[in-house]
Order: sequence, then C-alpha cells, then structure tokens
Amino acid sequence: MTPARKTTGRVAFVGSGPGDAGLLTVRAQELLAKAEVVVTDPDVPASVLTFATAEAEVRPAVGEPAEVAKDLTTEAKAGRLVLRLVAGDPLTQPAVVAEVQAVARTSAVFDVVPGVSPGAAVPAYAGVALGGTHTEADVRGEVDWGALAATPGPLVLHATSSHLAEAASALMEKGLAGTTTVAVTCNGTINTQRTVDSTLASLAQDAGELVGPLVVTVGPAAGARSKLSWWESRALYGWKVLVPRTKEQAGEMAERLRGHGATSHEVPTISVEPPRSPAQMERSVKGLVDGRYQWIVFTSTNAVRAVWEKFEEFGLDARAFSGVKIACVGESTAAKVRSFGIIPELVPTGQQSSEGLLAEFPPYDDVLDPVNRVLLPRADIATETLSAGLVERGWEVDDVTAYRTVRAAPPPAETREMIKTGGFDAVCFTSSSTVRNLVGIAGKPHTRTLVACIGPKTAETAVEFGLRVDVQPEKADVPNLVDALAEHAARLRAEGALPPPRKAKRARRS
Repeated sequence: MTPARKTTGRVAFVGSGPGDAGLLTVRAQELLAKAEVVVTDPDVPASVLTFATAEAEVRPAVGEPAEVAKDLTTEAKAGRLVLRLVAGDPLTQPAVVAEVQAVARTSAVFDVVPGVSPGAAVPAYAGVALGGTHTEADVRGEVDWGALAATPGPLVLHATSSHLAEAASALMEKGLAGTTTVAVTCNGTINTQRTVDSTLASLAQDAGELVGPLVVTVGPAAGARSKLSWWESRALYGWKVLVPRTKEQAGEMAERLRGHGATSHEVPTISVEPPRSPAQMERSVKGLVDGRYQWIVFTSTNAVRAVWEKFEEFGLDARAFSGVKIACVGESTAAKVRSFGIIPELVPTGQQSSEGLLAEFPPYDDVLDPVNRVLLPRADIATETLSAGLVERGWEVDDVTAYRTVRAAPPPAETREMIKTGGFDAVCFTSSSTVRNLVGIAGKPHTRTLVACIGPKTAETAVEFGLRVDVQPEKADVPNLVDALAEHAARLRAEGALPPPRKAKRARRS
C-alpha cells in the first residue's frame, strides 16, 4: 500500500500596508485567517494581527534574511501555511526581497501578496494629490540628489527627523527653491497621524520633533493639501473616548468612533453570567415550543444570546419561534435577532427605549390574539417599567431572569487616573448599569470629559451620579450616539469652545 503523501505547505509574503488595518487587502485577510504560523516584523500594527486565528503561532522574524528564509521553508516543508508578514509592501524592502530570493532557490512553494504602499497611501491620508507622476526615494541610505531634484512631479521621501536637514540642504543645492512646499507625516494612516506643513528652508526646524518613520512630500501638491485633508480634519480626530464595555461588545462603537477620527478605550464594567437557577429559563423555552406565548420581548442583545444558548442546549433552532411574535427595544437588539435568521415584528420607530416600545406595543385583544401571555427575558437588575406597561395593556407577563449582570473588576490604575484627571475627551454610556458600575469601579469622569448617553434612562442615571450630560441622540442606538457626539464636538468647535482638530501646522520659530 502506498503511504499517504504529506501535504505540502507554502510560504506567503504578505504586505500589511502602511498602518491602517482597513487597508489590508482581502487576500491578505484570507491568508491570515488560514495561517498556522505568522512570522512578523515589529512595525506591523497589532490591529493587523487580530485577523490571525487564536490557534496561529505568531513569532518575530529573527536573524539575517537567509536565516529567516530557512525558518520559513522549514515550516512550509512540514506542511504548514506560513505567513511572512511585513509592513508596507514586501518587494519594496531590500531585506524582504532577499528573503524571497532565498526561498525561491528552494523547492518551497511561495506567494507574494502586495500591500498598499506607504508612499502612495500616506500622502493620500494627508490630503496630498500626487497626480500621475511622482518619485519615491528612501533618504535613509545613499541618494543621487541631483537626479532626484531633476525628476518631474512631487517627491515622496522616506526618512526620520534626523535626515530632514540633510535632505532639505541637498535638494536646495541641486536647484530646488527654499520656498518649495513640504508636508511631513508621521504615524501615517492611523488615528495618531500628524502632518506638519513647511518649506525646504524651514523643514528641519518645523518637523524636527516628529518621531518615527516619516513620509515627506515635496512640491506644490504638498502646499495644496488643505482642501483635501480629510483624515486629520474629522470631528473627533485624535480624541480618546472611554467606552464602558468589553471589546467584544464595543466592536460597532469602536468602528464608528474610528470613522470620526477617535480612538476607543474599552473598560468592561459588567460581567454577564447565567441566572443562579436555570429552572425559570428552561420552563420559558419549553413554553415557547408549546405555544404558551403570543409575544417574546427582547430588551438587549444579551437577552437574545441567553435565549439562543438555551435553544442550543435543548437542540432547538429558529423554528421554535414559529407562531411567536418578536418585539425588540431597539435596532441593535433587532440586528442580533436577525443574525439568527429571524425577522422581528416590532421595533420602535420612535424612541428606542422601554417607553418607546410600550408606545407602539398593541394592547391585548381577546378576539385577535389567541394567547394573552408575553415572555420577557431580561437582566436581573432591569426596571419594572416594561413589565408594568405590558400588564396595563392587558397582557400577562412572564418576567424571567435570563442573565445576571455582575460588576467587573476595576480597570488598571493608569486608566483610573485618566478617568479622574480628564485624560479622556469623552465617555459613551450605553445603559444605566454602565454609569453605575463605571463610577463604582473607577470613579466619576472629570468635568472636562464630555458625557454622551444613549437614551433618557441612561442620562437620568448619569445625572443622579452628578454627571453633566452633554450628548443624547434622538434615536437610542450606538451609531446615532457616536454621530451625535461628533456633531456636538463640531458644533462646539464652530462656536470656539473647542480647539480645532489636531493642527498640521505648528508655529515656526523665528
């Protein structure tokens, strides 16, 4: 019998782009999700590595190109998919090119997945339109300054602050005017990006304090960037926003904040745990199957998750909801229901709260409604508003504890200090419990921190705890909460109550 042939692995040289994980190519994401080994450089952003699976072995590239290549081919010949992950684009970096050449001399199968080039992406994020012709050069090594100065179109130089004086002097010696406009960008394409406007004559003086790798754009296009500066001009650009939720819960909010230029800092304030006794939930699920309920009302995504977990425990699926109408307190809860392939019958079109749901919930009709009972699975600390309102409308309510909320452990001392001293520009509260628990585990946010509350109940709780509520959206959901915060910041800035978004240009020294 012929022995089974061992699966051949492969090496993939993958570019992670200039920094913004959103610029990672679809192919790169696919390979990261499949990779068993990821060999990475220190300048690859941590946000890119989140696309790798928890089972993947992630380790740094160590040694000279030949040594790295040997490690890669060894893994591939053992039948593994190994990714060589580099910042920017693989074949634009001499050391990585040497690794590719070394792997190519072996029998290992390899791919190259280009990454978005920092030389094109960073000027675009700074608002510089490079046009059809530009020239890139890394001035950290040997440079033919004469040839560089004579090229048409903008120059895009890769440098650090220690190279700026030499670059400016050399280009002026080769014929470029000292008044030639220059834009210098550090931390390109991420939320800490900063662009300084200058000229060749003042370059080292204006941008000498910038840290890390720099992208320097030289030419008239750099001077015309203000009208196209879309990244650094966003309403919340450079803001640190406190989000009292876990990273898993805060995904939608974090992405929305990022879209407005802010960085979210998640602090878990509650831990969700099963009820102490499962008997109530078990009877409720059995009642759903037996046709005991006309409606089930979900007031949170945690309630949806708790019911679904019981379904899975009993081997049930969405068919168990057959004949039962579903109401959701808001769009985020409805989205969770829809993720299981179920369309809710009722989501408030007005205020997305218990009061808003009650305003639109139909009263019990003994002719039209075959069953008069409503299942209300919710947290152990939920208020009685919804249950009492449903009873007033003629319904019998099974008010069931679907999950318990327990106060989380205090955040690190550094985070607590930032909360108390105004280190956060804003905080976004999504429930009354997040207000109570954040104050309980970390203290009250400083008065300079803007407070945004998702709805009236949350705002009421914040006021009870002595907080000034600055923002409350008309529609109580996460996207509208974040957008309302951005609009409030823009309005305050227009009124002169806030400084403009982090300015690109700093005062020149005389």
